[in-house]
Amino acid sequence: MMSETEQRYQAVRERITQAALQAGRKPESVQLLAVSKTFAADQVREVADSGQRDFGENYVQEGVDKIAALKDVPGLVWHCIGPLQSNKTRPVAEHFDWVHSVDRLKIAQRLSEQRPAGLPPLNICLQVNIDGGPTKAGVSPSEALSLAQAVSALPSVVLRGLMTIPDPVEGVDAQVAVHLQAKHLFDELQAALALPQFDTLSMGMSADLEAAVHAGSTMVRVGTAVFGSR
Repeated sequence: MMSETEQRYQAVRERITQAALQAGRKPESVQLLAVSKTFAADQVREVADSGQRDFGENYVQEGVDKIAALKDVPGLVWHCIGPLQSNKTRPVAEHFDWVHSVDRLKIAQRLSEQRPAGLPPLNICLQVNIDGGPTKAGVSPSEALSLAQAVSALPSVVLRGLMTIPDPVEGVDAQVAVHLQAKHLFDELQAALALPQFDTLSMGMSADLEAAVHAGSTMVRVGTAVFGSR
């Protein structure tokens, strides 16, 4: 008999599958990033036991502690998805596999400089303030290309794509419209940069993953629907 966590996890996987099929996409073209912030390492382990491998953390020290606690679980991939200050880049560069929240060159430069030589390049997504929310982090869409060009030239990091966290809007059509803005920008940058590894559009969460998949998301970041309420 499946545990509640397993049931929630399978339900989210089914939501992604159905959303992809309805959008005329292959379900495997959408990756699930399980957002494990504030959940204990044993809860992450339970989700990992269900087959999940990619986990997202918002808080650097909490994430580093969980990475250490779960180093016995093979194949886990750790994503830093929270806002990143300059004084926190070193532990991220040393322990994480992905960073989704780079919105200025200084942060990317520090991550590149501080990435240990023995590790593969750090995967980076640029956070874009796609809907212009005044309180939101992220590079403006008009400045995204120049930042992408600068980041893609750095050693020890690989520019993988874009991440967005738009303000909530009512209704699926409105959700899709906002996400389509990000998809159009992603397509423009993909064409301009001509980088084969620029393949990731990280958008959509528990409440709007269907709309994000419809608009072209390749990675949805889901916490509550996988782990339960915080």
